[in-house]
Amino acid sequence: MNKEYLVYKLGEKVKTTCRIDSSLFPKYGVKRGLRNEDGSGVLVGLTNVGNVVGYERQEDGTLSPVEGQLFYRGVELKDLVRPLLRDKRFGFEEIAYLLLSGELPDEEELQAFREILNSKMVLDHRSLVHIIDLEGSNIMNILARCVLEMYTFDPNPDDISRDNLMRQSIDLIAKFPTIIAYAFNSYRHSLQGRSLHIRHPQENLSLAENFLHMLKNEYTDLEARMLDLLLITQAEHGGGNNSTFTVRVTSSTCTDTYSSIAAGIGSLKGKLHGGANIMVTDMFHHLCKAIKNWEDEKEIDSYLEKMLKKEAYDKSGLIYGLGHAVYTLSDPRAESLKELAGMLATEKGLTKEYEFLRRIEDRGKACITKFKKMKRPVCANLDFYSGFIYEMIGLPKEIYTPIFAMARIVGWCAHRIEELNFDEARIIRPAYMNLRNVKKYVELKDR
Repeated sequence: MNKEYLVYKLGEKVKTTCRIDSSLFPKYGVKRGLRNEDGSGVLVGLTNVGNVVGYERQEDGTLSPVEGQLFYRGVELKDLVRPLLRDKRFGFEEIAYLLLSGELPDEEELQAFREILNSKMVLDHRSLVHIIDLEGSNIMNILARCVLEMYTFDPNPDDISRDNLMRQSIDLIAKFPTIIAYAFNSYRHSLQGRSLHIRHPQENLSLAENFLHMLKNEYTDLEARMLDLLLITQAEHGGGNNSTFTVRVTSSTCTDTYSSIAAGIGSLKGKLHGGANIMVTDMFHHLCKAIKNWEDEKEIDSYLEKMLKKEAYDKSGLIYGLGHAVYTLSDPRAESLKELAGMLATEKGLTKEYEFLRRIEDRGKACITKFKKMKRPVCANLDFYSGFIYEMIGLPKEIYTPIFAMARIVGWCAHRIEELNFDEARIIRPAYMNLRNVKKYVELKDR
């Protein structure tokens, strides 16, 4: 038999053998995607790291939408961001310390933490050569491979004691910006045939500043502070988001840190998770061309409705960046980024584009609610504004999702440490119902 035909034949077989009827999930009381019928997540664990609030449960058991809130170690995100905006200072390192330790640092602790991060940002020669050799546009795959390679350079890679986990966590947080910046510059170098310039991290710069320095050298203070705040808003989002849950699941087996974090990177890469910001950016560029009058709400509504009917754009039936698994009335991260985007748009002379994006958000929410006859409110999520900010900073979309990983590595490490710090270790092992056995059981019962 022809080999190509065999592969095709096997692919055709799975159309039926690997298909599960969606109606069977509620029939057998199975929580598909670990989600309840009302959209809330199935409780599978306990955590002190982060908390996501999008609704509250009433006495009768129903869910009532509330304004979104995000807490880092019990402190609300907006209370962490406001002082940074007011004082025009960088705060990602401070938030990283909070998430890892559970407490905000004093000045001496923060200074020491920054010095440790800066000292660990430099890559050894072997890692640098490896990144240059790994040509390709998918920086997430390169990042995952570099993380796995770090295992071979670690003197105690399998040690899961608290001290060693913290050491590995700080090392990963420090090296992610360097790996991503070098990987993209290497890719751009191979693509354009230009000479490769390696800019090393500087001791007197924040993590956000160092990343921009290594990536493109020139940047404004506002651009660096916007990136810093973007990293803060993406650093943590509870234990239930897919990539963090992946890290917790793999950590529960007592595997090494690098294997667990590489798995989290693979999860975040997906377009339904960390890759969504690229989908929003591409959609916005399309809408800028497809809609002639950016202020005409009727024209905007008409085109968005065509998108929902799968008649326009990519015919997916989606308006990217709108809707969230937990948040209902608002996503606190999107609200923060909306304000930041407005500030940066003013500096860049892009206020018309910013107002158009806001109008798409408002009209998109209304169109989705009307078209899908939704009872629950729809809000813009983190991805709706993050890509727009990345573009204004001058960052290429190949590193949008890697930047997400550069932020979320903090949350991943905090959750891994927590998962391995339980008094009694227990592997995360949910159950799956086998439909063949169920049918056989039902047949026997009916007899």
